[in-house]
Amino acid sequence: MKLHIIKKVAIIFLLIITIFGTVQVFATNETNNNNNENTSENGIVSNEVAGELVKVKEHTKKEIQDKIDLYGSEAYGMTAYILEKVRLYSIPLCFIGIAVGAIFQYVIGIRKLDLRDRGLKLVVAFITILVICQVVPLVFAIVVRGWRG
Repeated sequence: MKLHIIKKVAIIFLLIITIFGTVQVFATNETNNNNNENTSENGIVSNEVAGELVKVKEHTKKEIQDKIDLYGSEAYGMTAYILEKVRLYSIPLCFIGIAVGAIFQYVIGIRKLDLRDRGLKLVVAFITILVICQVVPLVFAIVVRGWRG
């Protein structure tokens, strides 16, 4: 009973923070150089910020082209690039999932056994996802570069 009340209070609290924490942005042609240093007088992004965006774009294109050159095919290169990004981003996301599962298992699960089982299932699922996301790029590289020739 108390757990449901705590959940409702937490959800209401998060909604209130979300509603009052947002900032309204209105589109106008007027800019204030003191408040927004990244825009010029016309509201256009400054050359410095645009240059950084171009650098990121060029770096990504170079990474993709390196993968295409390495694997010898556009399809294999794009697949390798995507698998590499999945491998990198799966680590923090799976650690968050493992932490949530551990909280369910060891903190909330002390009082409720069904939530304890849910926590164990979450931990096992996220560890499995983490292992799969780390092993699939390696298997892809071995199969495509090693056996394909």
